[in-house]
Amino acid sequence: MWAHQIKTPIAALNLLLQGEKQDAAVCRQELFKIESYVEMALNYLRFEEMSNDLVLERNSLEQLVRQVVKKYAAIFIYNHISIQLEHLDYTVLTDEKWFCFVLEQILSNALKYTKQGSVKISAEESANGLRVLVKDTGIGIRSEDMPRIFEKGFTGYNGRMDKKASGLGLYLCKGVCEKLGHGISVASKEGEGTTVMITLQCEKVQQGDLVNM
Repeated sequence: MWAHQIKTPIAALNLLLQGEKQDAAVCRQELFKIESYVEMALNYLRFEEMSNDLVLERNSLEQLVRQVVKKYAAIFIYNHISIQLEHLDYTVLTDEKWFCFVLEQILSNALKYTKQGSVKISAEESANGLRVLVKDTGIGIRSEDMPRIFEKGFTGYNGRMDKKASGLGLYLCKGVCEKLGHGISVASKEGEGTTVMITLQCEKVQQGDLVNM
């Protein structure tokens, strides 16, 4: 109940700002951050019981990705970050809500730590299944922080500099992926960027599948 009470005034402020021009984009971005924090808090509370909330279905990977990217479109535009989507024509067995939550957390981190350049989301087949890659050209992660990035509450050097990191994003991503039967790993080089890889079961989309799904 309390979360919905918080989200109601956020929605109202968003409506009020629609007619404003000066600084409205900045205000909308801040409101979006607040709403994202509320969503993370809600999912953190639901996490322990998420096994009772899972609906595994065949989903279009491209549709799921585009759904998440659309949510962050204004931030991409405002920050002049380009987004590339490639080779996403697969169907995947996953829970739409929780998989999108994972993608949102990964994309949020990519945008937070990428001041210029691009974010690329693509997919490739591997021996273990389908790998979904989210690659950014951001500041990267220090090598000494890499072994602990999935620990609850760990923010690392970047998080300490940002001073707003919760240390819950990747922790939740790891936990959710494990419950979904997906794998998740991160490769990063400081000063060059980060790639997050999610591995899941898939099948190539056949013509007409998207219509019939």
